[in-house]
Amino acid sequence: MRAAVKRLLLLVGAVVLVDTMFYAALTPLLPHYAQELGLSKSGAGVLAGAYAVGALVGGIPSGVAASWLGVKRTMLFGLGLMIVTTVLFGFARSVWLLDVARFLQGFASSCSWTAGLAWLVADAPANARGRLIGSAMGAAIFGAMLGPVIGGVATVAGTRATFGGVACLGFALAAWAVAMPSLRPATRQPISLLFRALENRRVAASMWFVALPAFAFGTINVLGPLRLHVLGLGAVAIGAVWLLGAGLEATAAPFIGHLSDRRGRLLPLRAGLVGTGLGLALFPVLDVRWWLFVPAIIACSFALGAFWAPAMSMASDEAEATGLDYAFGFTLINLAWAPAQIGGAAGGAALAQLTSDSVPYVTLATLCALTLALTAARRPRSN
Repeated sequence: MRAAVKRLLLLVGAVVLVDTMFYAALTPLLPHYAQELGLSKSGAGVLAGAYAVGALVGGIPSGVAASWLGVKRTMLFGLGLMIVTTVLFGFARSVWLLDVARFLQGFASSCSWTAGLAWLVADAPANARGRLIGSAMGAAIFGAMLGPVIGGVATVAGTRATFGGVACLGFALAAWAVAMPSLRPATRQPISLLFRALENRRVAASMWFVALPAFAFGTINVLGPLRLHVLGLGAVAIGAVWLLGAGLEATAAPFIGHLSDRRGRLLPLRAGLVGTGLGLALFPVLDVRWWLFVPAIIACSFALGAFWAPAMSMASDEAEATGLDYAFGFTLINLAWAPAQIGGAAGGAALAQLTSDSVPYVTLATLCALTLALTAARRPRSN
């Protein structure tokens, strides 16, 4: 791998790490805001979901900006907006201002992710695409692991000092991005090509392989902790479960991406479907004891992590094959992830409330089985 590509991978990995770190920092701060600002449960749900809504709203504008203005300028805009909203979040003393800051942070994230991944894929060799995307996703997952730590520090040191420090990291990343050359000019493709790409079956398949794990993660991240609490685990123990699962997922991500480069995108995707489907199907049986449910959650989280790099690589493969701007390809990925994440958290919880936890788990397991059957019936090209 060329030295320039390695440096670009480090930059993109650092950007997504800081971004997801801020995203995940909110969780331990919710009790703090509930006490200081009188944040209700519904208000906490709005605040937590504002980020994904912002990412969804920013999906198409970020892709258009990356295509017309270039990936470097779009990433710098995303970093600049992240700096501003991070400081705003740290100094905000009203619920509505926190909601606005969280929404704009999601919008900024959409710009940084779309531009960063498109920049990485455009400048990298095609036979290393999965490994590079997997490495970037590993950095993002590691950032998600650090986020709760940052949030915990903020409850002690104060949100102003803590998020002011995160903003300083944003300045450093922006300076780094300015110094990094971009090898490909803006393509200036019309937005009509973005919507036309939805008619491509492989593009649609890559979006589904992002939406399905996002929906499953959203559901598990709500129902799992609540069930473990009922089974007797405290907040620290529950956090440790998710930390261990994320650690395994982050470590494996580059290797899964490399496997998809060598053996085709479908092999790890099928393995993820099998592991996820079995795990979700067994959840209703294993959630009767915490020592049975905890390993099941960790194993299922690991299986879900097998989707990201191959699915995103599949989207970039098809973008290259059809002449679609890479930024538009990752825009479609973002448009698949954001509503699925929201739907999994809200819809999965609502369905469980109306019925039981088993219903959303079995429904998702059935979707995995049906998807696996479809991949066996139709064999698209491996790369």
